[in-house]
Amino acid sequence: MPQMALFPPTSVTLQTALNASEAVINGTIAAAPTAAATVLSVSRHDMQAYGIIITVLLCLIVFGGVHLVDRVGSLFIIPAVLAVISVFIGIALSPDAESPAGLTGLSISTLVSNWLPDYQTTNANGIPDPNGSFYWGFNQLLGLFYPGVTGIMAGSNRSEALRDTQRSDPQGHSGGHSVYDGALCGLHISVWCCRLLTATIAWPVPAVVQVGIVLSTLGAALQNLMGAPRLLAAIANDSVLPVLNAFKADSDKEPHLATFFTLVLCCSFVLIGDVDYVSPVITMFFLLCYCGVNLSCALLDLVDAPSWRPRWRWHHWLVSLAGALLCLTIMYLISWFFTVVCLTLAVLIYIYVSMVGKAGDWGDGVKSAYMQLALRSLHFLGVSQVHPKNWYPIPLILCKPWGLLPPDAPCHPRLGDFAKCMRKKGRGMSIFATVLEGEYSALASPAHQASRVLLAYIDSRQCEGVAEVMVASSVKRGVGIALQSMGLAGLKPNIVCFRYPESWLQQEMSHIPDTFVSLINDSNTASKACVIVKGLDEWPAEGCKQYGTIDLYWIVRDGGIMLLLSQLLRSRPTFEACKIQVFCIAEDDIAAETLQLDVAQFLHDLRMQADVVVVTMRAWEDVVGDEDGPEAELARQGAMEAFTRARKNIARMIDIESPSPHSTAVTTNGPETSGRIEKQRSANRSYLHEEVTEREWTRVR
Repeated sequence: MPQMALFPPTSVTLQTALNASEAVINGTIAAAPTAAATVLSVSRHDMQAYGIIITVLLCLIVFGGVHLVDRVGSLFIIPAVLAVISVFIGIALSPDAESPAGLTGLSISTLVSNWLPDYQTTNANGIPDPNGSFYWGFNQLLGLFYPGVTGIMAGSNRSEALRDTQRSDPQGHSGGHSVYDGALCGLHISVWCCRLLTATIAWPVPAVVQVGIVLSTLGAALQNLMGAPRLLAAIANDSVLPVLNAFKADSDKEPHLATFFTLVLCCSFVLIGDVDYVSPVITMFFLLCYCGVNLSCALLDLVDAPSWRPRWRWHHWLVSLAGALLCLTIMYLISWFFTVVCLTLAVLIYIYVSMVGKAGDWGDGVKSAYMQLALRSLHFLGVSQVHPKNWYPIPLILCKPWGLLPPDAPCHPRLGDFAKCMRKKGRGMSIFATVLEGEYSALASPAHQASRVLLAYIDSRQCEGVAEVMVASSVKRGVGIALQSMGLAGLKPNIVCFRYPESWLQQEMSHIPDTFVSLINDSNTASKACVIVKGLDEWPAEGCKQYGTIDLYWIVRDGGIMLLLSQLLRSRPTFEACKIQVFCIAEDDIAAETLQLDVAQFLHDLRMQADVVVVTMRAWEDVVGDEDGPEAELARQGAMEAFTRARKNIARMIDIESPSPHSTAVTTNGPETSGRIEKQRSANRSYLHEEVTEREWTRVR
């Protein structure tokens, strides 16, 4: 059997076990009335009793082991073959004057007559009756007939007993189906199908066919009763379904508990006592199993997985796909309700295995499909630059660029939370990287262990990222390697994120400033944005809702990344109640008014909700001053206090009211003032695309 690709292998295998169990039921129910009919007419209850007795006897044979089943199975198959031969001998000796009506011999007219459908209605006892309440059309007859031609999986379930499975299994299946189809076609062109003449024309006596029917159905039931417990035990041994752990059995021992469970399951369905009700259900499970196998073959052939090496040289994935669609079509034709029930059962088994099942190798189909999809997506993305409007952050989080954390801590506990904020609603890819200083030959094993610890940290923070641990002679060299090699094609990181070294002086780590500056320079050289996080210890925990403002001191030439990051912060539930304030710098009061309008319009065009606050140079000079002296120096060092006072000054000047971004008109007192404002607005538009001058930056700093 090929490796399962699309349908979960546990679902398909478990349904195969159900198939085998229900095939036992089908064979037992079919054998009981035939055997009873050779003796006397019996009631439904008598047939149920006969069915239970036959099932128990077959189960006792299975308890005897594989060798006993093989010997008894040979005794069952020989009379069945002789019964088929006796039927064709009877056809060859007929027709003559004493032949029963309906026996025509080989005849084209009989073939044409039998080719056309003749659906009938029956009464409750299954006897044709024009006034009967049970109609047997194509769909109903297909569900009743299909279990009689489902021997493929029965052979695959016993493939371990074959000397050469790859040769014997397909040849045996092909030969068996060829003989079966040939026998059906021979009867179809020689006997009228409206008459049950098979046993009547048997040579030398009709009892040969009756005995053959009984032994054939019992032989099929015995083989399936042998295979179903082994499939159940195999699933239990793989530990994929904890609920089946009780059915585990050693490979060299018989699965007695699984056999007993199969016996109970079969007896419960044998009590139905009518094959007409059981066969459609069995058909659904068989068809769903075949559909899964066909889809697996189609997917494996389509993705051309390296492990997919079919012996059949003319195999094509379209053939397997057509087979899977045919299985689903037949299921729908028989009963759409049972089709939905079976598909739901398969999905529930898949979900159950995914949630509580043990991880294992379930084949290369799904993994190969993901691989092909990923490769094609990477090829489509290419290495070209993304348009600024479609830019999305792929952060590279440096977990431990300096030794400010305990050795057993893979990352700062809050750094993962901050990394999640850089992705819209937590979706996207992040790369968590750390560097071990030393030689790779000595630290290969610790690096692998550290990678697993870091990955566990990522999963615990629900960051949806990957973990990379590098070994280098120094942190600077390791980060340089990471900046050059991390990512693939269009999925290379474009943001470098690390924490600010706040306590390096207290820990007497004099090498940290040099490393810190080197990280910034290397990030700039690699054309990557650099996000330095300060105050991680006070970063709010997940679910701790924040209120207030997100203050953004915007340098226009940063490409808008600060605006984007502030919006991404607001997309998290922790900061969704916060407002964004954008602080800009203007030369004087008139420039402040026009700059506020232009920045507000700019943010409105970008569909970003933020309040604009303009800080004028004059207001800043009032706070800081230009003179030298201890007081001015103290004011420059207290930047946070100065900005607080500046904001209060701005609030007094503009009354905290920002003009609407939709406004295009400005109230003026004359044409001269209007001209000055228009010139200032033109200058502001160019200012939004130019760097802040060195003088302005020096004064702001």
